[in-house]
Amino acid sequence: MSERLAVVSGGGTGIGAAVARSLVLDGCSVLVLGRRAEVLSATVERIGAECGRPEAIRAVTADLTDPDQAAKVVEAVGGRPVDVLVNNAGGYHSAESDTLAGIAANWRATLDTNVLTAVLLTEALRPALRRPGGRVILISSIAAQRGGGDAYSAAKAALHGWAYSLAAQLGPDQITVNVVSPGYVAETEFFDGRMTPEGHAQRVAATLVGRAGVPDDVAESVRYLASPAAGYVTGQVLGVNGGSVLGR
Repeated sequence: MSERLAVVSGGGTGIGAAVARSLVLDGCSVLVLGRRAEVLSATVERIGAECGRPEAIRAVTADLTDPDQAAKVVEAVGGRPVDVLVNNAGGYHSAESDTLAGIAANWRATLDTNVLTAVLLTEALRPALRRPGGRVILISSIAAQRGGGDAYSAAKAALHGWAYSLAAQLGPDQITVNVVSPGYVAETEFFDGRMTPEGHAQRVAATLVGRAGVPDDVAESVRYLASPAAGYVTGQVLGVNGGSVLGR
């Protein structure tokens, strides 16, 4: 069997980088995507060296809210079947404006960053997904299930509904579509200076296991869903949150 190809958006840091590393360790050839060329380059060099497979990981710099830049990824794939697509790109936009124009701008930016990136990348690569056996994985958030994040919560929840539709569309081709919904994960850029010691302690106390998550916790869940062993799992939301929100 030829080497599997995985594409990971938002792969420069945090969860995305951990996912990319886990897939390289599993023997995949990995294409990491992001907006910051220097960050991607450093991540590619680090993962290649750590895994002893520098030839197995490369980067494409692209703003996936731009349809033309999303199309660059298709060129980088170069006609190969895509075995695994991990839509990890996203982020939080703070809403400090109380004007309608400011609110609209924040919502549009949040939806673009968290939803449109996944939609455009998936649609761009949809013809290339391996049939049968392709894997599409969306990274959501606990905020989609318990709220508290306003536009961010709404955007991540939108991924759930879209994933269900996509799973139904791609199921006949034996392509699975699943969502991983992380809880509080430390060691990422997500909070970008917004996390206080009190906030950290409060989030840890909300878990059943008494600790914060780390990027590798999420990466291991993605690793399973991306594997051939998960061929009968589709249309699911997997919470990786230490029990902060219980499954239903």
